[in-house]
Amino acid sequence: MEAIVAGELEQQLEHLTRDFAAQAPGDVVALMADAMAALADSGIAGRALSIGDAMPHFTLPDATGRTVDSRDLLQKGPLVVTFYRGEWCPYCNLQLAALQRYLPAIAERGTTLVAIAPTLPDESMNMRQKLNLAFPVLSDVGNRVARQFGLVYALDARLRPIYAAFGVDLPARNGDDSWELPLAATYVVTRGGIIAHSFLTADYRRRLEPALLLRWLGDL
Repeated sequence: MEAIVAGELEQQLEHLTRDFAAQAPGDVVALMADAMAALADSGIAGRALSIGDAMPHFTLPDATGRTVDSRDLLQKGPLVVTFYRGEWCPYCNLQLAALQRYLPAIAERGTTLVAIAPTLPDESMNMRQKLNLAFPVLSDVGNRVARQFGLVYALDARLRPIYAAFGVDLPARNGDDSWELPLAATYVVTRGGIIAHSFLTADYRRRLEPALLLRWLGDL
């Protein structure tokens, strides 16, 4: 396993944000910031499941079409569930790649990791293959499970043509016309199915640092 560097993911995310701000039109950057502020003001993060709540039971297909049952996962020990927006999201790519690097340390703590996105199974397979992920990538079409966690929101209508111009066709990737996405969120769940730690934010540019995740797992 490679050396753990605290703050490594955060630095990568900040670099990505700076690059985007330098290259994208100013009005696009401003509109995205305004939409993100409106999402934060909606209070969605405060309404989502958090520490002490019971994790909803779920069954979802992985990238190969195999059904994964949360009850089976919890029989093995604690569970880390991370929700991401899709293979098209560069911030999600950085996060999942970082989790893959830390996967041996996560497994050493007797913990299973799964990632969930609202994309079709083919998109999940693309993500898994692109990043060579060794943990399950689950397809939550319709955001059924993310909705149980309280994480779902509709993408601001002003951003939809911008996403389309960037080549992000959410209806095609997600298999519906809702333009809905989950908040970027990561949960640590005890073997008994109770949420012990959570990280969620309306700012999709921020993600849980894997080094902090390992400390949380050490607390279980």
